[in-house]
Amino acid sequence: MAVRGLGVDIGGSGIKAAPVDLAAGAFSAERVRLETPQPATPAAVAPVVAEVLAGFDVPDDTPVGITFPAVIQHGIARSAANVDDSWIGTDAGTLFSETLGRKVLVVNDADAAGFAEVQFGAAKGVRGVVLVTTLGTGIGSALFVDGKLVPNTELGHLEIDGHDAEKKAADSARERHDLSWSQWAKRLQRYYSHVEDLLWPDLIVVGGGVSKKHEKFLPLLDLRTPIVPAQLRNDAGIIGAASLASAPVS
Repeated sequence: MAVRGLGVDIGGSGIKAAPVDLAAGAFSAERVRLETPQPATPAAVAPVVAEVLAGFDVPDDTPVGITFPAVIQHGIARSAANVDDSWIGTDAGTLFSETLGRKVLVVNDADAAGFAEVQFGAAKGVRGVVLVTTLGTGIGSALFVDGKLVPNTELGHLEIDGHDAEKKAADSARERHDLSWSQWAKRLQRYYSHVEDLLWPDLIVVGGGVSKKHEKFLPLLDLRTPIVPAQLRNDAGIIGAASLASAPVS
């Protein structure tokens, strides 16, 4: 029987969960999704997480990883994106552990997705410095050195040309300003050129929903760093969270 973990992905509109085969890096049962309550306060979200996990028959000691759209520092939410501001300062790790009656690991959503790509996807086996970015409403980032996560990098908020980078280069900016792929690629070029000058990564992986159309914009970028689309797409957060929760503490 495959070793399993449980992964939960909390987003602004939906809370998704699935058991994960930790050897294969794939769901071992159908994913379950419920709507994120509005307002998305801690008291409202925690019971929904319990509900979404209730249908899975797994042992009580199964590792549980939960992604959250915030900086997560030692289990505590230090920011809040697309959820209620009352999360800021909340001990999310303790809240979910007490609600679920299980030991849990809460992790930034981009970090979880990036970890899945490093373990099972586009960055598997790559040594050195790997940057995984998610292009969506904002720009999420996950940084790895020889496979080890450097958490909460928030590189979408770099100031470039006087602007918060994600305000100009996220996929939402492409849609908001009705940019062509080539127009958007120029903004991505400015962003990724700046990032590679700061970090000198060995590989950049691009995720987020728009990565399904990577052939429309990635070939337009001229970088010294190899840049490739993510492979796990919308499954990455759940897989990465379960994998991180199961990873040995070093």
